[in-house]
Amino acid sequence: MSPSQSLCPLDSSFRPASLWNRCFGQAVKASKKGVPLVLAVERGDGSLSAFKTQILPASDRQASDNLIYAERLVKMLLWAKGGYKVHVGGPREVGEHIKKVYSPRGRRAFDVDFMATVYERPFQVRITEPNRIPVSKEKTVALGRHLEGCRIGFDLGASDRKVSAVVNGEPVFSEEVVWDPRNQKDTRYHYHEIMSGLHRAAARLPRLDAIGGSSAGVIIDSRVMVASLFRGIPKNLFKKTVTNIFRDMKKEWGVPFEVVNDGEVTALAAAMSMGIHSVLGIALGSSQAAGYVTPDGKITNWLNELAFAPVDYNPQAPVDEWSGDAGCGVQYFSQVAVIRLAEKAGVEFPPNQTPAEKLKFIQNLLAKNDPRARQVFETIGCYIGYGLAHYADFYNLKHVLILGRVTSGDGGSIIINRAQDVLVQDFPEWAKRIALHLPDEKSRRIGQSIAAASLPARKSKG
Repeated sequence: MSPSQSLCPLDSSFRPASLWNRCFGQAVKASKKGVPLVLAVERGDGSLSAFKTQILPASDRQASDNLIYAERLVKMLLWAKGGYKVHVGGPREVGEHIKKVYSPRGRRAFDVDFMATVYERPFQVRITEPNRIPVSKEKTVALGRHLEGCRIGFDLGASDRKVSAVVNGEPVFSEEVVWDPRNQKDTRYHYHEIMSGLHRAAARLPRLDAIGGSSAGVIIDSRVMVASLFRGIPKNLFKKTVTNIFRDMKKEWGVPFEVVNDGEVTALAAAMSMGIHSVLGIALGSSQAAGYVTPDGKITNWLNELAFAPVDYNPQAPVDEWSGDAGCGVQYFSQVAVIRLAEKAGVEFPPNQTPAEKLKFIQNLLAKNDPRARQVFETIGCYIGYGLAHYADFYNLKHVLILGRVTSGDGGSIIINRAQDVLVQDFPEWAKRIALHLPDEKSRRIGQSIAAASLPARKSKG
């Protein structure tokens, strides 16, 4: 099942995960013979996220869809919640399929290697009975909102890095610098670039009480486990030169120093500026970043790496160059999507433009009321609407903040309006429950790097 052409003007082949899964669920219900399937992902600290559903009986003529359904759910759970161990409670053939696909030589070898790297232990698939899957065991932590004193906050993206000096929650200095981290093969480049920004910010403060940062990638206890910013670093040197880069900076500065995933700070900034909880923040930039704040205002230990999570079940969907999988978020919620769709709309870019320049080119066309550019952002809004209906099966959502350079100018409101149209038309239950937001002036004032500054608590004077 695909969206109407009016909702998704530049992608008639889009097969939203949310619609596909709903149709599958209807087929299971119609069979009146649904078979229990429980999937769970377990993380290194013993926390676990379980997902209960039903699949078709093996005798059903559409039973082959069970394997597609289960494999895409496992993929979603891994990248939303994270885990080195997958528990499959259900028919043996489903478990064996997952075990084959998620193996070092299977189609999801990238996912297997990524999760093993993040959690520093071998990846496993455990096949069992549905009633033997442990119940969900989630962990949350209160983080950030410390704005007292003199602080530095920084935000590291793939195209630019930002830093702010903050005194009692008010910025006294901010700068944004273009850099090229992904193509560097020497970590000294990253170290020097980040430290130079910190020194410039520190020069604007009477003293320094704490430093907080956000970075693309998987960051656990301020340790870089995997990050596209360091893709140029040889794998055999990564653990030695990259993993503890922020801890090394902490030693040099001698103040509380916390770094977390940029998506978490996105959600934290929304929660701080708007006073809301149960919020998923989605940043549409060079890639897709995401973070989540729980109903009680805390963050989780989930991965929230939605750039790798599947949203399109079309077998011919665009392929992510890093993971090699098709239909994943990065191709739908980033400047990658803008460029891909603009080319489909017949836009010809000037030669030798960078991706960031191509995005700006399309945004300029939109400002001139070019109908091709408008269709680009309408289609991304369509993606967002169906994507949110899918994410809502895995997150307790009341608010969604959409931000990032793709939303600059008129594109942001077009995206939000089209996403709302999708929810009203196909998911009215979510349209009533989920409020969509673009950053307001207060959000922009707090900003990503300023919210990052609030991460660490100051040292007590006792």
